Amino acid sequence: MFKGSIVALITPMDEKGNICKNSLKRLINYHIESGTNAIVSVGTTGESATLNQNEHSNLIMHTVEIANGKIPIIAGTGANATSEAILLTQKLENSGISGCLSVTPYYNRPTQKGLYQHFKLISESTKIPQILYNVPSRTGCDLLPKTVIKLSKLKNIIGIKEASGDLSRVNNIKQYVSQNFLLFSGDDATALDFIQLGGNGVISVTANIAAKEMSKMCNLALNKNFFSARKINEKLMDLHEILFVEPNPMPIKWAAKKLNLISSDTLRLPMISISKSTKIILENILNKIKLSY
Repeated sequence: MFKGSIVALITPMDEKGNICKNSLKRLINYHIESGTNAIVSVGTTGESATLNQNEHSNLIMHTVEIANGKIPIIAGTGANATSEAILLTQKLENSGISGCLSVTPYYNRPTQKGLYQHFKLISESTKIPQILYNVPSRTGCDLLPKTVIKLSKLKNIIGIKEASGDLSRVNNIKQYVSQNFLLFSGDDATALDFIQLGGNGVISVTANIAAKEMSKMCNLALNKNFFSARKINEKLMDLHEILFVEPNPMPIKWAAKKLNLISSDTLRLPMISISKSTKIILENILNKIKLSY
């Protein structure tokens, strides 16, 4: 169903912190024109933690409306309360989304049995395809391969975004799941290696501003042209790394504003703009690599 470069879309805001619909439309059209394979709307990069439930669901539905079937929309629907994740998922049941991305519960650190029950109950509450999302560095919770394998047997759990940075997990999961189960990298710096090991693509932060490059790199890699794919990845590596020197999405929003993809780099507290030193480094990288628009 999904493959290649999928963007973890930032949520553009005006200077007062309200969602900027004009910038959102600009971003979505940019990804349609650049060959991005799908958009994750209001995932963690989209500042889901600082949007209220109405803003969250309305933003996803507005994204679907703007996309108008030209690009699949995957909704970020994770929460640390199972009931909240179910409520949001069910609210989007007939919205036109193509799938959900559900992050592991953060802060409360459930056991593997608790994680299995969490995702199983979400799966049973909806017909929407579900993609698991494991990012232990941000959640304090690690969804282990044995639990992923068990969850993959549930009919509408179709894949995982694996952002642990542990490349051994590609094979540890892939050898025990069906061929249709999708594995996406959640780490831009190692995404090419992830695909070369058998992954289906990346859910990318870098793609917010380097959509054409990420799309081309992933397509080359999926077609086994790893030499050409690696040349693109080498060009982007400094960008991959600087975008995570300070907490995501602080650097990527500043870069998107610098490139006129959005009108403001406003974030909601407790997230703030990046430091002056990071701005200087990031601007130098952007000037050096000359992204395609």
